[in-house]
Amino acid sequence: MSLTSEWHKSSYSGNPRQACVEVRETPTGAYVRDTQNRHQGHLAFPLPEWSAFLRGVKLDRL
Repeated sequence: MSLTSEWHKSSYSGNPRQACVEVRETPTGAYVRDTQNRHQGHLAFPLPEWSAFLRGVKLDRL
């Protein structure tokens, strides 16, 4: 996992007009928010859950 204190657009996001998310990864987990609705806040995921999610995506299990 690449750690950054900056929000970045998901590499799985497509065309800018499509729905996409932004992620901010930290040493303890990750925050995820809707790019088009940033004002509505974010979801926080502890590191074990975030790592399991990423594994599932990479293995095409989700």
